Amino acid sequence: MSHRVSILSSHFSPASAVMASEKEAALAATPSDSPTIFDKIISKEIPSTVVFEDDKVLAFRDITPQGPVHILLIPKVRDGLTGLSKAEERHIDILGRLLYTAKLVAKQEGLAEGFRIVINDGPQGCQSVYHIHVHLIGGRQMNWPPG
Repeated sequence: MSHRVSILSSHFSPASAVMASEKEAALAATPSDSPTIFDKIISKEIPSTVVFEDDKVLAFRDITPQGPVHILLIPKVRDGLTGLSKAEERHIDILGRLLYTAKLVAKQEGLAEGFRIVINDGPQGCQSVYHIHVHLIGGRQMNWPPG
């Protein structure tokens, strides 16, 4: 291995590898009417660690957490809401419900010192699953600006 490659690889962290793979996944993802991985989690075809569930929202731990606490909140019914840019007036209630539920889950998870809410939208927003979802990340000091 060349000296330059050795130096570069010494600066390559697992976190940057995850970020690179997330970006690649987002660029490869395309909106579709087919069931998403989240639809399969809702139907219990794919297991998840659920932290909250009611008739409208499901919240579960992210399998590639970006902080000590990283939870995804999703509506149980997609109703055309593949991303925030696709929201219509009929989605106002579920969008509010997702954010309010994020607050409840943050409290449940002990995030009294603060947390971050993220909604990725579209390829440049690094959205890799076209079923709107809210990331609740906390348990550490966040930095600004993000990614």
